[in-house]
Amino acid sequence: MFLLLAAGAVIAGPSEQNGNPMLAHLGLDRSARSGNPGGNLEGKEVRFGNAGSALFSVVSTATSSGAVNSMHDSYTPLGGLVQMFNMKTGEVIFGGPGSGLYGMLLVALVAVFIGGLMVGRTPEYLGKKIQAQEIKMVVLAMIACSASILLLTACGTLVHLHPSGYWNPPGPLTANLNNGGPHGFSEILYAYSSATANNGSSFAGLNTNTPWYNLTLGLAMLIGRFLVIVPALAIAGSLAAKKRLSVTGGTMPTNGLLFSFLLLGTIIIVAALTFLPAFSVGPVVEQFLMNAGKAFP
Repeated sequence: MFLLLAAGAVIAGPSEQNGNPMLAHLGLDRSARSGNPGGNLEGKEVRFGNAGSALFSVVSTATSSGAVNSMHDSYTPLGGLVQMFNMKTGEVIFGGPGSGLYGMLLVALVAVFIGGLMVGRTPEYLGKKIQAQEIKMVVLAMIACSASILLLTACGTLVHLHPSGYWNPPGPLTANLNNGGPHGFSEILYAYSSATANNGSSFAGLNTNTPWYNLTLGLAMLIGRFLVIVPALAIAGSLAAKKRLSVTGGTMPTNGLLFSFLLLGTIIIVAALTFLPAFSVGPVVEQFLMNAGKAFP
């Protein structure tokens, strides 16, 4: 998990220090010099600078604490991508407050299931066989959280309501955005990611104080908490009722370096396969537009 945290810091820190290349077209100097750290200082306190702010944002979203010392909406696309990816891993990078243990348990069960398929044996974890009922509960928890983020984000992008959130007269929900284009999409995606992950931070460019967002963000919080807690409790009850098996030569160890990398790969692959399309139309395309020096629509 430290590797994921370190990778996020290594990506977000330099991205913020390099800043926005579009400012160079305006004749603004982004280079660091005496008394000015340079880079992307928009939305950050000078006393923390780019490095301290980026590291804090990575730790905050990795542990699901929700604390901020800078405005996440002002980060570069890659900086915002790291924050959203951290929340979408299922709160397993050092564990979210009150939820890290069972979040990691769910991912570990997926990892041992994949490992069991590779060697042609019934997967085991902590001396207990992992069978269909446990995997069904794991899938329920993962699909529920993913659907909460993606479906509600799609609704926030496509549904037409009055900006105040009421049905009449109609209008796009995107009227609640202060930014257009891919960054506006990222603001909606971040909002539902934060609510589902019970993080609490936000891309503040989105006005969520409307009936629509109050209701749907509350729904995302309920799904992200209870549709993970209930399957986790069901798994715990199922495993507690099973007899512990003795370790044999065919048992896959779950306390070594090999399993650590299997677990790490599972976290990355599951998050990437689930959310890569959303990332692609949000922070990824925004990064390409920024590097090309094109203004956002």
